[in-house]
Amino acid sequence: MAPALAAAPFSDAAKEALMELEGALFLWHRMLHKGEMTGRLLAETGIDLDPAIFQGLMAVVRITHGVGRDAPAEPTVGMMAEEMTIDPSRASRIASELIGGGYLERGAAQDDGRKSVLLLTEKGRKAFLTVRDLRWQRMVSLFSDWSETDIETFSDLFGRYVEGVMGVRADARSDAKRE
Repeated sequence: MAPALAAAPFSDAAKEALMELEGALFLWHRMLHKGEMTGRLLAETGIDLDPAIFQGLMAVVRITHGVGRDAPAEPTVGMMAEEMTIDPSRASRIASELIGGGYLERGAAQDDGRKSVLLLTEKGRKAFLTVRDLRWQRMVSLFSDWSETDIETFSDLFGRYVEGVMGVRADARSDAKRE
C-alpha cells in the first residue's frame, strides 16, 4: 500500500475500496487506450476502420458539436491533434486516411477561406451514428439490472471524481507555472 494511502485518515475498508478502484480504473484506461471497446463495436458493425482512425472521426464530431468546448468550431487538423492529444503529423495522417476512405472531406473555413477545415461526409456521419447507437445499446444493457438510484449515484460520484481529478491537474499545472 502506498504510504500516502496508508497514512490517510480512512478506514481499512475505505482504503481497500480505493485500491480496488485504482485497479478498475487501470483496466478501464488500458481498454480505452488500446481501443478495445471501440474495436469491438467497429467489428460488430462491419465498419472497416482501425479504432485509432475512428477516434479521429469522433474528434471531428466532438469539435463540430462543441463537446467539451466553450462552443462548436470548424475542426482543423491542428484541433484534431489537440483533441486526440497527438502530434499534428499523426493527426494529418489520420485525417488523410479518413478523407481517403470517404468519411471526411476538406473544405474552406467560413471565417477564412484560406484555412482548411475537416467536414464530415454522409458516410462519416452514418459510421459515427452506427457506432454511437450500438454503444448506447450496450450501455442500456449494461445498466439494465441496476436500480435507477444506483445509476444516478454512479453518475454523480463518477462526475465528482472526474471533476476532482481535473481540479488536481489544473492545480498542479498552476503550481508548475509558478515555480
